[in-house]
Amino acid sequence: MSNVLSYRGYFATVEFDSDTKMLCGTVVGMSDGVYFEADSASCIEQAFHNAVDDYLAFCTEKGKKPEKSYKGTFNVRINPDLHRAAAMAAAARNESLNQFVADAIAAAV
Repeated sequence: MSNVLSYRGYFATVEFDSDTKMLCGTVVGMSDGVYFEADSASCIEQAFHNAVDDYLAFCTEKGKKPEKSYKGTFNVRINPDLHRAAAMAAAARNESLNQFVADAIAAAV
């Protein structure tokens, strides 16, 4: 069981809103806000597909390049001591801090 949907390279999470009794979804991994909702589980995936298709059509209409989910960049705020330690460990391995962090994340997932 999963609350994650995927369509055309976009990913979304779905939650139940007990106040409205609706399933509400958000496309994740991008700064543009793409939201959708449905009143039943059988309709939520189509609502997601419609939201993505509408987003792509809007971008085309406006001449805007659509964002993609998880384009591979993100900012992380960490304690300065940990930042320094990671940078020094990366330097000792003769690699960039970016590569060091990517390797650490890959090992953790």
